Amino acid sequence: MANESNQAGEDRGAHTTERLLRDAGISTGMRVLDVGCGRGDVSLMAARLVGETGLVIGLDHDERATSTATERAKDLGIKNVQFLPGDLHAPPIVGAPYDAVIGRRVLMYQPNRIAALRPLVDALRPGGLVAFQEVDATMVPASPKPHPLHEQVTRWLWQTVEREGATTTMGFELPIALEAAGLNVEGQRAEAILQTKHHRHITAWIVRAMMPRILERGVASEAEIDIETLDARLAEELHQTNSTFIGDMLFSAWARKPLRSEA
Repeated sequence: MANESNQAGEDRGAHTTERLLRDAGISTGMRVLDVGCGRGDVSLMAARLVGETGLVIGLDHDERATSTATERAKDLGIKNVQFLPGDLHAPPIVGAPYDAVIGRRVLMYQPNRIAALRPLVDALRPGGLVAFQEVDATMVPASPKPHPLHEQVTRWLWQTVEREGATTTMGFELPIALEAAGLNVEGQRAEAILQTKHHRHITAWIVRAMMPRILERGVASEAEIDIETLDARLAEELHQTNSTFIGDMLFSAWARKPLRSEA
């Protein structure tokens, strides 16, 4: 799924991600690897936290995404971040061993989450941190009142990622996966993204960003989505129901690699 803000609501998921990084202990001077960095949202967030004396390496299999991320960092004048195309199963040596490995909505796309985590753990220094945030479809959509359009959109998004081979239960699996990879979990939480007529999410923007994937997987047609009117229709539905809708559940967990003496 996608994570950018625009005028069609607010990306309140970004606030939960920054809180995760801060609570995990991402701080000044650290060397951080952001896996599955995409266009660089989380990497740029981490770069601000580690400051000029720190370094963030963003890694993604999509070279177009890392090129876009590089241009974004340049435009923002952020110099303590580098974006590299590559596979998380073979972490880059630039900056290694890392003080922290982070990722958002990444493990859900890995057929074997433990196998994906182990090379990342190996790239960490002893005592280093791991912080991941994943979504989960188990409890959504949810509302005390019917929201037919919001519910349909939620189904479109989840059906798309499911047909792409992603797991829809990664949130619940996250702490267990970190432990199975040999890490000591230090904190975990689940947070719902609440929507009301006055506090909306960037749902329409996410659908727009995912439209090529939605169409490719045969989940919905352009006519069904009607992207140019979708945001207005979502806003109107929340106004009419005057209720709360939950379409996203975010699970965060942070853990630490044992010291050699503890291994």
